[in-house]
Amino acid sequence: MARIDTVLTGGTVVTADATFDGAVGIDDGTIVGVGDERAFPAAEERIDVAGNLVLPGVVDPHTHLAGYNSIDSYATGTAAAAAGGVTSLLTFAWQGWDDGEWDDEGTLADAVERHRRGAEPLVDCGVHPVVTRESRATLEELPGLVDDGVTSFKLFTTDDIRLSNGFIGEVFRRLADLGAVGMVHTEDYAVCEHRTEAVKAAPDGASTAAYPRSRPDYAEAMSAGSVARLAVAADAKYYGVHTTSEAAAEAIDAVRTDGSNVRAETCTHYTALTEETYERLGNRAIMAPPLRTPRDVDALFDRLRDGTLSVVSTDHVPLPRDRKEGGPWWESAFGINSLQTSLPIFHDVAVNERGLSYPALVRLMCRNPARTFGLPRKGRIEPGADADLVVFDPDETYTITAARNHSNADYSVYEGRTVTGRVKRTFVRGTLVADGGDIVADPGHGEFLTRAVPDWS
Repeated sequence: MARIDTVLTGGTVVTADATFDGAVGIDDGTIVGVGDERAFPAAEERIDVAGNLVLPGVVDPHTHLAGYNSIDSYATGTAAAAAGGVTSLLTFAWQGWDDGEWDDEGTLADAVERHRRGAEPLVDCGVHPVVTRESRATLEELPGLVDDGVTSFKLFTTDDIRLSNGFIGEVFRRLADLGAVGMVHTEDYAVCEHRTEAVKAAPDGASTAAYPRSRPDYAEAMSAGSVARLAVAADAKYYGVHTTSEAAAEAIDAVRTDGSNVRAETCTHYTALTEETYERLGNRAIMAPPLRTPRDVDALFDRLRDGTLSVVSTDHVPLPRDRKEGGPWWESAFGINSLQTSLPIFHDVAVNERGLSYPALVRLMCRNPARTFGLPRKGRIEPGADADLVVFDPDETYTITAARNHSNADYSVYEGRTVTGRVKRTFVRGTLVADGGDIVADPGHGEFLTRAVPDWS
C-alpha cells in the first residue's frame, strides 16, 4: 500500500460534533484518515502531538488586510493568523480604495483584482468586496463576481461610506437571485452623529470612557433590525457583523423565524472585554461599535448557545498606536488587532471560564464560518477536507505581549493578560506554517480562495 505524507498522532481530535483520542492522516494537503492510526498506510512523517488537542484550523471571515484602515500586508497579517491558529481568512476589498486614495471611478472588480495582484499570504485568503457607492453599475457587477467565486459583499449603514436602506434593499434583491451573502455593519448614522455631538459637549465628554455613549446599543439594534428585515423581504442571505449588545442580538432574533437566512456573528473582544476597558486603555481600545456592559457579554454568550449568533470572528484592524492616541477619542481611528490572540482569548473566556464545550468552540470558529461563506473543504477534520489543523495545548498558561506580534500593529489590547491555552503548531493544507509562535513557512504558501455559493439550508 502506498505511503501517505504525514500522520498526527497521540492527540485528542476535536470536531464540531465530538472529542476523541485519535490520529489524523494527511496526504497531498488533504485529510485522508481520522481515527485509529493502525488503519492508515505508513507515513513519511509521524508527528506525536503529545496529548494536545488537534483542532480544525480557524476560519476567520472578518479581517482587514492590505487596504483601507489597515497597516498589515498579506504577509504580516497572515503571519499573525498562522501564529494564532487561523488557517483561512476573508478580508475586505474596498470599492474605490487604491493604495491610500479614494478613486470615484473604481469598481468592485478593480478592488478584488488589487487584492489578488501580488499578494503573498501564508494562509488561504479570500475577499468580501465592500460596496461604497450607490449606482446601477455597482449592481450590474454582482453576477460576474459571484461567477468568479466571490460570493459575499459588505455594506455599511453609517460613517462616510454609508448606504441608504433603499439601496441596501436593492442589493439584497440582486444577491437573493444569485444566492450570495450580504453582510452589513449596522449602526444608525443619525443617532450616532447626534449622540456623538451631545457626548462631546457633556462635562465628562472628553474622557474615552464616555465613548460608548456616542454609539449606543439602541443605534445598533435599530439598524440591525431594519437591515435584517430588508434581507428577509428580499429572501436574501443576511449576515450581521460584529454584534455587540443584548439589544442588537434581540433585534436579529426577532427577524430570524427559522434562522436559515438570517445569521450573525460577534467578535472575540466583545466576549472578553467590557466598556471598563476604555478607562484602562483609553483610545487604544476604540473600535466601532463600542465595547458594552457585562450584561451584554452575558447576553452574547446566551445567543452563541442558542444559535442566534453562529460565528466568532476577530474584526482584525491593525493600526499603530500613534493613530489611536495623542488626541481626543473622536479623532482616534477605529479598530484593534487580534488575529494572533483570538483563539487563545476565546478559549480562555468561553471554555475555561464559562464551560463552553470544545465542539462548540469548533462550530463557532471553524465549521460555521466555513459553511456560511462557501468553503466546504475548510473548518472540519474529515477525510476529503483540506488538512488545515491546529495543535493546541489547553493547559499551557502564558502572558500575551505585543512584543510577539507578527502583525505590523505595535500594541495589543490584551497586553499583560494571562491566558490558559496556547497554539503550538499550525498546518495549512498539510504544511507546517507556524511552530511555537514562530513562522516556519515562506509567504506565498497561502492560496486565494474561490468560494462556492453557500448552501444555508
